[in-house]
Amino acid sequence: MELQHFSHKHPLIFNEERSHESDDNAFCSGCGAAVSGPCFSCVECGFYLDNKCAKAPIEMNHPFHCNHSLNLLESSPYGEGACTCNFCDKYCENFVYHCSCNLDLHIKCALFLYDVAEKKIGDQLQWIENKDPSISTENHSEELKEAECFVCWKPLLGSAYLSLDSGFFLHKKCAELPLEINHLCHRQHSLFLQFNLLPCKICEETQRRGLSYYCPICKFVLHIECVSPPPTIEDTSSHEHSFTRLLLRISSFTCDACGTSGKHVSYVCSTCSLIVHKKCTSLPRIIKSILHQHLVFYKYFVVDSECGALECVICHEEVNKECGNYYCADCKFILHVNCALQDPRWYYKVESRDAFEKLNKNGADTMDPSFFVIKEIRHGENVINTEIKHFSHQHNLILHDEVKDHKCCDGCSQLIETSFYGCLQCDFFLHKPCAQLPRKKQIWGHFHQYPLDLISDCVFLCAICSFGCSGFSYKCEICDDLYCVRCAGRSSACTSQGHKHPLLFYLKYDGQCNVCGGSIHDLSIFRCKGCDFNVHYQCLLLPQTARHKCDEHFLTLTNHEDNDYSEYHYCDICEEKRSPSNWFYYCAICDKSAHPKCVLGDHPFVKRGSSIFIESEHPHSLVFVQKVYPYPECCKCGQPCLGLALECAETRCNYIVHCTCGYPFPREPFQIQF
Repeated sequence: MELQHFSHKHPLIFNEERSHESDDNAFCSGCGAAVSGPCFSCVECGFYLDNKCAKAPIEMNHPFHCNHSLNLLESSPYGEGACTCNFCDKYCENFVYHCSCNLDLHIKCALFLYDVAEKKIGDQLQWIENKDPSISTENHSEELKEAECFVCWKPLLGSAYLSLDSGFFLHKKCAELPLEINHLCHRQHSLFLQFNLLPCKICEETQRRGLSYYCPICKFVLHIECVSPPPTIEDTSSHEHSFTRLLLRISSFTCDACGTSGKHVSYVCSTCSLIVHKKCTSLPRIIKSILHQHLVFYKYFVVDSECGALECVICHEEVNKECGNYYCADCKFILHVNCALQDPRWYYKVESRDAFEKLNKNGADTMDPSFFVIKEIRHGENVINTEIKHFSHQHNLILHDEVKDHKCCDGCSQLIETSFYGCLQCDFFLHKPCAQLPRKKQIWGHFHQYPLDLISDCVFLCAICSFGCSGFSYKCEICDDLYCVRCAGRSSACTSQGHKHPLLFYLKYDGQCNVCGGSIHDLSIFRCKGCDFNVHYQCLLLPQTARHKCDEHFLTLTNHEDNDYSEYHYCDICEEKRSPSNWFYYCAICDKSAHPKCVLGDHPFVKRGSSIFIESEHPHSLVFVQKVYPYPECCKCGQPCLGLALECAETRCNYIVHCTCGYPFPREPFQIQF
């Protein structure tokens, strides 16, 4: 028997059983599984389709998706983009049934569900008893301990159906769900068990996998678990009293826990006179937000006569203090409930204040200093540390008040303009604030609850600003993220030159940056809402002063243009036109101005002269350098090394490469060599 399948150019021959040794390693091109029974194959091409995949219809009217038909494709419909099955939640690497409404199903998932809908599950599914998953009674018991039902995505704690050949897990009750129901919350029409990507009318959540009940006429959706919500919910970790279900016939209610509207089903606490969403019956009492240094506590209402109107730190809309919110009374920091909990990467739950403080008692910024005082002098009540032993350097560091040369700090890689600590023997220098950084610190914008450790002498990519950096960094021992000292000192509010009001952090915003003039689309920025003053986070990090070979003096970051003559608005480095409304670097003595990009280059926070060793790159140590004309050619790409480059420290070795060719700033830091 021959079959001309749409997915292959040659006719496929039917094989009742495998006839070649090569068939032992044969995999079906439709579902990706090993071929073990009757199949169709093209021996010339090594192409196989098991019997079920070969006979699957090219177009299917699926019982669980009545809106449209599903078309069988031999690969992802999204080109290079990932395609995920809406049933099993795994990537679709072979044949996929696709609908124009972006529903995607593995071929075996689609066929399996068709049989479930038709109640033809006897031949495919094995009934197992799994009443106590802690007892190993079957070969599959260990797998079942971690398994979830593919319909409701709850653990398989009770009796379940198990498909041995396909690895599908279903609760018995989910496999036997009715395909059509009538519900009090939608009396106009019947609801059908379907795949869809619309939010549930009761819990208002959207699930991207699994089935739910759906009215195709009204677009009304109920998740399976919302069809029959529990009559009472008791979660003392969130609320001291139990909540009782109330089925409403009125159109909507306002949730006392989050301040947003709800429909159809609510839960009430008669003791506290609260009416809430089902999902709001179990809100965490304490969270640690990545946007705040303190714990944030859930409050059903805020009583604070001194705080006045409060804006949510995430959405910057006013918070109704008579509804639930997350609040830090010490700082008047407040979040809408839905803003605080919308992304699990922005917060974590805290069991108690005592547990959190015990965990972090050794992580306070002042508990572990970075240096020991060797010598000090007193001027009245003022004590000045004139000599210190810093953890980052083998020699003592002496306090210097006068800056004779253009030195850069080995902590932050920025110019030193005021008093500093230094080791003249090694040309090692630190700003006073950099020398005083704590050894452990909680970092704004970082998820993990443990304080981060200050490490030195490395070259790395900052996890917040994404700049390549050298010098000090704060490292998380859990995720290995590294943060430069500039980002480690930030918070959700800051100041900027050229603007008199504080700038507040906005997680996502559309507009224009007042510093560089660039557009902002769905990006995190700092903003003054009243003045419509917006700054890219990277623009906020521009150093106030900088050096460049075009001028012998310091260049100062300037936010205004005094000269209105258009011919004056040119960059003295690249000689291209410069926008007078954008910030620029300026020397008032020489009357020279330049774009920030031209002054700073691609890597403004890497100290020139730092030496690293990359075993995979070169047998000798490499030094970060900025060459001048005539520019040597890169040993890798052959182009002139105009910007930051890596040059071999050995004088007899002429090896030099662009920084991007030799060291693309990976996540893992390299140690600087002195």
